[in-house]
Amino acid sequence: MKIQIRLITAAVIGTLLIPAATTEGALSRPLNEEAALALLQRTLKRDHVYEKRILLDCIAYGIEETTSAYFEFVLREIHNAKCSGDPETSPAVGRYRVYRRSGKIHRWEAAEDTWQPYKAPAG
Repeated sequence: MKIQIRLITAAVIGTLLIPAATTEGALSRPLNEEAALALLQRTLKRDHVYEKRILLDCIAYGIEETTSAYFEFVLREIHNAKCSGDPETSPAVGRYRVYRRSGKIHRWEAAEDTWQPYKAPAG
């Protein structure tokens, strides 16, 4: 019985650590744009970053810059019948860089005019 519990515990721990390894620099190969965007979307959804501000279905993801080191994404509000707002505008709600080799995410901090490592919001 103890062996079964240990195996299950090891499997659960392994499952929990695999996603963390992806965001901590343990990628086996560099991300392409699609994988980088998927990582960003999963991270923002998991951390409920925009949950109190806007529906995730009302955010459009655009690519602003692509380099050999990272993909830079802009998140913009979608304004239509479902999401409301002026359809002539699409304000930016955030900018992120997803690094190809490490999978690390940085967020643009406009007040400081710098890119900062992404941290999940507190609370």
